[in-house]
Order: sequence, then structure tokens, then C-alpha cells
Amino acid sequence: MSTPRAAARERRTVLWVVSLCMAAMIFDGYDLVVYGTVVPVLLGDPTQLGALSPVEAGRLGSYALFGVLVGALAAGAVGDRIGRRKVMLINMVWFSVGMGVTAMTQSVGSFGLFRFLTGVGVGALVATVGAMVAEFAPAGKRNRYNAMVYSGVPAGGMLAALIAIVLDDVTGWRGLFWVGALPLVVLVPLALAKLPESPKWLVARGRVAEAQAVCERHGLPMPAPEVVHAVDSERVGFAALASRRFGPATLLLGTMSFAGLLLTYGLNTWLPEIMGQNGFGKSWALAFLLVLNGGAIIGGMLASTSADRIGARTVVSTTFLMATAALLLLPLGLPVAVVIAAVAIAGVGTIGTQVLIYGLVSNYYPTSARAAGVAWCAGFGRLGGILGPVIGGALVGAVGGSAAAFRIFAAIAVVGAVVTLFVPKSRAEEAPDVTLDPAEAAMVPSGAHA
Repeated sequence: MSTPRAAARERRTVLWVVSLCMAAMIFDGYDLVVYGTVVPVLLGDPTQLGALSPVEAGRLGSYALFGVLVGALAAGAVGDRIGRRKVMLINMVWFSVGMGVTAMTQSVGSFGLFRFLTGVGVGALVATVGAMVAEFAPAGKRNRYNAMVYSGVPAGGMLAALIAIVLDDVTGWRGLFWVGALPLVVLVPLALAKLPESPKWLVARGRVAEAQAVCERHGLPMPAPEVVHAVDSERVGFAALASRRFGPATLLLGTMSFAGLLLTYGLNTWLPEIMGQNGFGKSWALAFLLVLNGGAIIGGMLASTSADRIGARTVVSTTFLMATAALLLLPLGLPVAVVIAAVAIAGVGTIGTQVLIYGLVSNYYPTSARAAGVAWCAGFGRLGGILGPVIGGALVGAVGGSAAAFRIFAAIAVVGAVVTLFVPKSRAEEAPDVTLDPAEAAMVPSGAHA
């Protein structure tokens, strides 16, 4: 039986895990938005990197997303085999170094290359934190804890917009990228000291003695081995995702993430430029990024509470439809107050929806395939993220293109809502957590697999 002291130790450990994962996602969100804040500078001043057209800038924005795709899929391939902690530590360093080197680039080509390499680290982190949080979060609060962590993405977006408003004239765009290198000196040392490996993952890999040691050191309950469907008992990672049991759902979940990330990256990259074309000054245009990401944080947290009560599918479908309505309102020339409200609702329905999708996916698969599931969601979804800035760039450069961009984004949100309703239920996401007391844990063979 858990004592008050043991319960307090467990809460501290979970708080550290959630806080460190959220901090990693804050820098992911910073990376997502910082490029959008510097696009007007790079378009207007060819002495920075070279001459850029809107279409070329859209392609340049997609390079980081190709990196995210590669990083997410790579993390999914190894994360269910080598562990969550190792993947997170390696890629915190990778991401930080990539941001610092990007700040020193002198040409369009080198800028694009290091945006790609930085994206590899971002993708691996996005694909891993969902699995980590799902394995530490208390039952009944998984969507809420997941939303807290992935709300770091819009929080990082807000941070990027604020820093751009305050520091752009002081440090220039290069200084904004140097800020993104801070995890190397701030986050990595804390993660080395405070981030444990997932006991659930250790048990799933048959490393029961190591799981017991982690649980004792960090005050965590010892998880029981999961009961896995016999057909899939030997399948780990992507092989499990492609199985007959999970294959159809994997395709649908990937499509949901494709739609969510297309909307997220398309709006975060081009919203300042579109609003600037519609008569708003630079400060106003950046302020809309704050509203977009702020709406995602507040709305995402509220929606995640509902997702824990009534299920994530219903909530995700609803928030996709909220995005549809808001996006159709934006090009209508409405009063500023209405535009601000519509941008906030669009944040809930795009970035906030993607936060909920990560929660749904991280709780959908068993431990042996969880990292691969989130990686698939983040990786395949990034194809939508790559397409979003390209669509925006192609349309923004055309006459009347900003209104057309909003309408296309609204149609994609409708598709996301419909696809969500067809995702079947999963036994893994509905199964209650089972923990063992020390006597029971000692009886589990050290070679047992989930």
C-alpha cells in the first residue's frame, strides 16, 4: 500500500517528467514559429541570406519539417527498443546545436540545410515525449497531462512571437535563433539529473530488475506486464502498427495528424504575412501569432479535460469543426475584436487539435508500440506540415490568395473532423493501469515481456 511519503515522491517524479517534456516542447514550438517571425525580414532584405520570393520562402520553411519527418520516424524505429530517456537526451543536444549553427549561416542553402538538421532533433523529441508522458501519467488524467506537455508547442510559439517583438530590432533574426540553442545549457543538465527511464517500457522489454530499481529510486509504483493480444505479442514498434489489429487505425490516425499539422504549420508560418497584407502593421501581425497560440493553450487544456471524460475522438472532431468556422470568418473584413476572437478559436481548432491528437495516439497503442505510434503521428503528419507552408506561399503570392488560403485550410479541417469519427476504439487506451506491490513484483520473471 502506498504511504503518503511514497505518494509525494511519485508526484515529484511525475512533475519532473511532465515539466521536462513540456520544456522540450516549448522549444519545439519556438522552432515552429520563429521562422514565421523572420520571414518578412528575409523577404524584404536580400542582404541577409539572398533574394527570396514568397514561394521560395514557403519551400525554405518546409525544410525543417522534412527534418522533423526523418527525426520522428527514426525515433519511432529505435524508441521502443532503446528507451525513451536516451532518445530525449540525445535529441535535446542535437536540436540545440542545430539552432546555434543555423544562427550563423550566411546563405539560403546553408540555412535550409541546418533547418533540416535541426528538424531531425525536433521530430525525435515530439515523437518521444508523448510515449513518456503516457507511461507516467495517472490513469484518468492522461489526456490532461498530455495536453499540458504538448501545450508547450503553442507556448513556445507565443515565446517566439514575444521575443521577436522585443528583441528583433536589438539582436536581429540571428539572435532569435540563438535563443533556441538554450536547451543545451539549461534543459540538458536538468534532464540528466531528473528524467528517469519509463518503468513501463523496461517491463515491456523484460528488464524487470531495472524497472524495480527505477521505481525504488523515484518512488514509483511497479507496473504489471501488459496483457497483449496473442497475434501481436512479438511485434514491437512499427511492425505492431502495421498489424491487422492496428493497421486501419494507424492510417486514420496518420491522416488526422496530417490535417492537424498542415493547419498548424500553414497558419504559424503565414499568418503574420497574411495579416500584414490585410492592413495590419508588423506588431499587430505578430500579435495575431500570440492570440493563435494563446487560444490553443487555453482551449487545448479545457478540451483535454473533456477528452478524459467523454473520449478524445468526439472532442477532436468538434475542435476541427471549430477551426472550420473560424477560418471561414477571417477573410471577411470583420471588426478587429471579431478577428481576434476568430484567430483564438482557430488556434484551438488547429494547434489545440493537434495537441489532442497526440494524446489520443499516445494512449491508443500498447507500450511495445507507443513510441512508434506517436512517431507515425508526428512523422506522417509532418507531410501535412510540409505542405501547409507551401500552400500558403503559393497562394499568398497570388492576387486574393490570402482568402483562398483560409478557405482551403477550412476544407482540410472538415476532412480531419470526418476522419476522426471513423477511428475504432482501442483496448490499450481503455485498459486500466495495474501496479504491483513489492512481493508481486519479485515474482515477475526478469525476462518477461508485455
